[in-house]
Amino acid sequence: MSPIQWPEGKQFAFTVFDDTDFETVLNARPVYHLLRELGFRTTKSVWPVAQKRPSLIPGATCGEPEYSDFALWLQKEGFEVGFHNVTSHTSLREETRAGLEIFRTIFGEYPTTMSFHADCRESIYWGDARISGLPRQIYRALNFSRRQYGPFRGHVEGSELFWGDLCLEKIKYVRNFVFRDINTLKLCPEMPYHDPKRPYVRYWYASSDACDPRWFIRLLKEENQDQLEEESGACILYTHFYNFQENGKVLPEVERLLKRLSDKKGWFVPVGTVLDYLLTQKSDAILKDSERRRLEWSWLWDVCRAGVDHGIQRAKSRWG
Repeated sequence: MSPIQWPEGKQFAFTVFDDTDFETVLNARPVYHLLRELGFRTTKSVWPVAQKRPSLIPGATCGEPEYSDFALWLQKEGFEVGFHNVTSHTSLREETRAGLEIFRTIFGEYPTTMSFHADCRESIYWGDARISGLPRQIYRALNFSRRQYGPFRGHVEGSELFWGDLCLEKIKYVRNFVFRDINTLKLCPEMPYHDPKRPYVRYWYASSDACDPRWFIRLLKEENQDQLEEESGACILYTHFYNFQENGKVLPEVERLLKRLSDKKGWFVPVGTVLDYLLTQKSDAILKDSERRRLEWSWLWDVCRAGVDHGIQRAKSRWG
């Protein structure tokens, strides 16, 4: 793949999709004030609807006026508001339909970007449905789905959770594979892409894993920043900003690395803006069978390696 020529003479693209799990105005505000100050414009996901039922992974929703006002302020400041299902628990089709309309009422448009929430069984092509053939069998055998809360039925016609047609109509980009390399585009040069085997999603995109402050710091370390710049790549970093602060201040190492990155010649725009630009650079956004096989095997291998790494880190923390 030839290097992308980024707008405005920029050398690379960097953005963030912030998963709204456990977030409140109080724990999210410090990070967003820093991002704004440094010139980053990223994507902050929300749940537009208040919880009606218990949830394993809660957080604030736009049913709380203070939180809704915070998200609107971010939108006004140039951040993108993304979608993380309609709320923090499983929703029936009509609840999802209503939630999408509430999102549009609050933010003036349907969401451009989204990621599925682990606690929502209406997620589409999720769990082992993300992959096909032998990779799917291996995924099942290794029981990676133990961390999921499926089965997922958002794409199953006739299910009370089905909303695939609404997703296709109203949402442009949906997150799928996550890799541990900072250059997301290098691992998934096909993005954004439409997968004919998963037709209820208009376009899929990938992301780079930085799920918590420790992994964020690991991904954004100096040599990785320099790599992203040298490769003229694009990083769509996926994280949860709720625990990136302590006593109202951003963690010092997170702040230092973000400041260093901000001094580089990067294009720091929201996820949807990056994906829209990449789409204009493509003559064909339909995923080929050979590309699907490569992506699925690459992701499965990365999942296996990540599992080993996490196990080693847990052992080190337990036994020193």
